[in-house]
Amino acid sequence: MKISCKEFELILKHPFSIAKFTRTSTPLMLLKLESNGQIGYGEASMVPYMGESYASAQEFLNAVEWNRFSFPFNFEEIHAYLDDLKPGNPAIKAAIDIALHDLTGKLLGKPLYEMIGSNPEKMPVTSYTVGIDTPEVIREKLADAQNFKVIKVKLGRDNDQEIIQTIRAVTDLPLYVDANQGWSDRKKAIDLCYWLHDQGVLLIEQPMDKLDLDGNAWLTQRSPIPIIADEAMQRIGDLAALKGAYHGINIKLMKTAGIYEAKQTIDKARSLGMKILIGCMSETSIATLAGIALAPQCDWADLDGPWLTVNNPFAQPILENGKYVMPNTPGLGLSGMKEDLF
Repeated sequence: MKISCKEFELILKHPFSIAKFTRTSTPLMLLKLESNGQIGYGEASMVPYMGESYASAQEFLNAVEWNRFSFPFNFEEIHAYLDDLKPGNPAIKAAIDIALHDLTGKLLGKPLYEMIGSNPEKMPVTSYTVGIDTPEVIREKLADAQNFKVIKVKLGRDNDQEIIQTIRAVTDLPLYVDANQGWSDRKKAIDLCYWLHDQGVLLIEQPMDKLDLDGNAWLTQRSPIPIIADEAMQRIGDLAALKGAYHGINIKLMKTAGIYEAKQTIDKARSLGMKILIGCMSETSIATLAGIALAPQCDWADLDGPWLTVNNPFAQPILENGKYVMPNTPGLGLSGMKEDLF
């Protein structure tokens, strides 16, 4: 197997602000695996708060014994091997997993969604994310969201109602809210939940600190809107403790170390009676297409990564009437590489 990787800085259209920080770009490690005459592509989106970097990603790739991997790939064994190799590092593990899934689809001549049992007819709408900003910039961001049918709104500071009112002055589209652990007062939080319900909000991600299980459970028991674990939900081992404290979970491939564990997490969450949102980091079409393949198995989707950036080096995923159209081509269906990345 031939391995190539490329450091890539993904530039955001607007500074991206959430409850506790702001960033303007995201470091990525793009991965290309070549085997049996086919190529698989993967991606690690290393948002700073997750602790990965170009150096850690390269160190991990250098440590992998690539001769262990041969087609047909045993993803259960590969997943266990990567976790045993070094703890943490979920994004670069996701890059390897996604590339191997893409490669498998091409070797089998099957689309990824077919390999993992997704029904394209069950694709949910995906949301377009608006970060915390001034009313003027929020209106600019909403102008970029015309192809979307749901808006996701970042809250968690002291102007939450102003942000919602600004959006409501422009659009009456349904809203998802992500507080990113920004709420701390239970009484204020539940009052805000009822107000947001009246504003057409359909779900709320991680309202309180991820370590405050009791506070989030208190809110879940009283909220008229589903409460979804985000920062509290990293790997599949976190899931059992969240039952009862949240109505559902947000799965991201960069947290689950890729498609294999994400699929396992979806199935386990279903067995626990929990709802599922599939989300993303700042990503190119590579990781977005991987998430799209899993989206029909979820209740909601927030897979807008390429639409929030200015230098996605691939063709944008196909979006029609607010829903992604899954490519009926082998593997991810990635196309339109705009430069010689590798």
